[in-house]
Amino acid sequence: MTGHARISIAAWGATVLGSLVLTPVFSGPFLFISAFLCAVVTGIGVLLQNLRTPRIVVPIVQLFALVELLSLFFLHGTMKFGLIPWKATALEFNSQMVDAMDSINRFSAPLPQDSHLTLFAVSVITATGLLVHIIAVQLRQAAWSGLLLLIMYTVPAATVHGGLPALLFIPPAIGYIVLLSAEGRSRLSRWGRRISGVSHLDAAEPVEASALGQAGRRIGLTVVAIAALLPALLPALPEGVIGNGLAGGGTANGLGASISSTDPMLDMGKNLKRGDNVVALTYKGGPSGGTYLRLTALDLFDGNTWRIAPRGDDGHKISGDLTPPPGYSGDLSKVSQSNMEIDVTRTFRSQFAPVPYPLHSISLKKDWQYDAEALDVVSTNGSIVAGKKYKLSSYDIQPTPQQLHDSITTAGPDQYTLVVPQKTPNDIKQKTFEVTAAAGDNKFEAAVLIQNWFRSGDFTYSTANAKGSGMTALEDFLLRNKTGYCEQFATGMALMARIMGIPSRVGIGFLPGQAGKDGEFTVRMHDMHAWPELYFQGIGWVRFEPTPSARVSATPNWTVPATGDATSPTTGPTTVPSTPGAGETPGIDKPRHDPNLPDQSSVGIVDSGNWFTNGGGQIIGGVLGVALLLCIPWMIRAATRRRRFLRPPGRVSAEGLWAEIRDTARDLGLDWSEISTPRQTGQWLLTKLPDETHPAARKLARGIEALRYAGDADPELDLRPEASAIRKALWTRASRRRRLRARFLPPSWRWYLSRGSTEASDLLDEFDLLLARLRSLVLPKRPHTN
Repeated sequence: MTGHARISIAAWGATVLGSLVLTPVFSGPFLFISAFLCAVVTGIGVLLQNLRTPRIVVPIVQLFALVELLSLFFLHGTMKFGLIPWKATALEFNSQMVDAMDSINRFSAPLPQDSHLTLFAVSVITATGLLVHIIAVQLRQAAWSGLLLLIMYTVPAATVHGGLPALLFIPPAIGYIVLLSAEGRSRLSRWGRRISGVSHLDAAEPVEASALGQAGRRIGLTVVAIAALLPALLPALPEGVIGNGLAGGGTANGLGASISSTDPMLDMGKNLKRGDNVVALTYKGGPSGGTYLRLTALDLFDGNTWRIAPRGDDGHKISGDLTPPPGYSGDLSKVSQSNMEIDVTRTFRSQFAPVPYPLHSISLKKDWQYDAEALDVVSTNGSIVAGKKYKLSSYDIQPTPQQLHDSITTAGPDQYTLVVPQKTPNDIKQKTFEVTAAAGDNKFEAAVLIQNWFRSGDFTYSTANAKGSGMTALEDFLLRNKTGYCEQFATGMALMARIMGIPSRVGIGFLPGQAGKDGEFTVRMHDMHAWPELYFQGIGWVRFEPTPSARVSATPNWTVPATGDATSPTTGPTTVPSTPGAGETPGIDKPRHDPNLPDQSSVGIVDSGNWFTNGGGQIIGGVLGVALLLCIPWMIRAATRRRRFLRPPGRVSAEGLWAEIRDTARDLGLDWSEISTPRQTGQWLLTKLPDETHPAARKLARGIEALRYAGDADPELDLRPEASAIRKALWTRASRRRRLRARFLPPSWRWYLSRGSTEASDLLDEFDLLLARLRSLVLPKRPHTN
């Protein structure tokens, strides 16, 4: 096999092994398709090089072949004459790449098995394989191709929730080592025969496993072993060592949750579906039945993503009372206020502070600001709210259905919240008009009808919906499967409200949580929630609740008319509760055995439990783990000794017994020489043993000498009694301190580490020689030229 063919095959193998790290992200047959396409492209490269094609031409032909293969597999309908990629092919490819990037940004891993995502994964892997081939084969710089494999590894490492398994690093590392080894053999193959082979291999073999190759493989093997074992042996790094870390502090266990300013909706979905249901915060005060706590509002919808609309460069500093609620025209001095104290645990990491809406004042001052339109509180320097404790006051605005019915909204409060994307399907618009037909021209009645439609029983609450809230996902949710969680319900109602001319946005935050002792509420990660906020002139932004009763048992009291007639909210106003917030206790009514709902099994107070459950069990487990780790040398040494003495008589048994005496001497601190002959070592043993054991030492040494050097030696020689007597004698004459060290931390164990590395590298060398032998059998030898 020529050098470039060997490197090409190694480059293909490194690419395939490196692409295994994408399996936690993508689903479907992308890996097999990628391996096949990379093999075809690699084969084309090897063929062209065997034909001595100019080096610059090879990657160009490979690129054209790759484009043709991708088009045939995924974009066949856009090709001219069904064979030639054309302009329509490029446009469709670009469209599918845009859809794939949107899905990657929206969905949590593993991604659904969609054609555009499969095309994206295959394109990334095959493009990486082509670049690896160019760098390793054409440019002859295989070491630099490791950067491409590293980039392919870092993508899932940064996006998969909870990180990648440590063992998943091994395949790309092995592929990289094999690629380097192939290049090294090609560079050294013209230097003649082996200059240093492994101990038990034929030194007459051609240089397929040179000394430099052995050294490289041993170094590579060590690196892979360290990369695989180090993450498992090291404890979790504390916060601040690498970024913000994943493990939070506080008394709760497990991973926490985060809400970023870039995509709060995506973060909320991940927090609902993954991780332990740990405590996010506790609060006291506020309405007697608890209150929704909002983080921010998403007011910009482009048809693919709901996100925060662009804001001014400078927010409002918190120096006193906040600006009045936008859209409210009443006398705020006559509106009652609620005071609250919120304590956020270190497991909830967000740049937004959880607060009720509308907020009046808050004790957070330095490094925090608020937005006058959304009234959300966000940090100014990227810091997080984890571990913060603050006080606040909020307005208890309780509009009546009559007030909302009489509100006339002629325009939106901003340029975003009335926008209906152009690609909104007509089917969604027709369904909206159908649902709100009984409302006439009244926008509040239309909003109530939309809310009641979602909660009518035709929809199912389930966090298994991973399609997000883009236009395609909303169309499927509203018109076909009708299964989703709060994200789909909130964004679906917000879109339908905009179709009816009602300004809308989506709030992200928490449900009221679980009431506890002394009026304290406990809010957990799975209490995260999304809801629509609709704008009514003179009243401002009003919360609605379309999520079914399986998740939220009650709707806001202002959306339930006194007559109970949901289609005619104007028949009479609802009496405002005398206690602020008493009529809007939402509650959380979840079926106990519904696997589609977030786990709410641990809703007790966080400081309950005994010593064992509050950390004692982890301490015991840690101590046992350390003890087991310290016992590993002793267990390996004991198992090795037992195996040696159980072997039947013969050459292998005798060598094993001799090695056992050597290891025992080393464990007891004796200076065993590796360069001495068996007879010399036997003479040395006599000086360390009592007189009654001298005959056994002479017999053992002479037996090993005969087996090694004498042709007429007894092949069934049994030296187990002599070896046992010598070992006991050495053990008896050693000090107690030496015996304790030899039992629990035998020094000879370190030699096994070196031996294991050598034997593992020897296996690689044997594999090299096996390939050489197979090649010599299959391919004819090239004649020597003078």
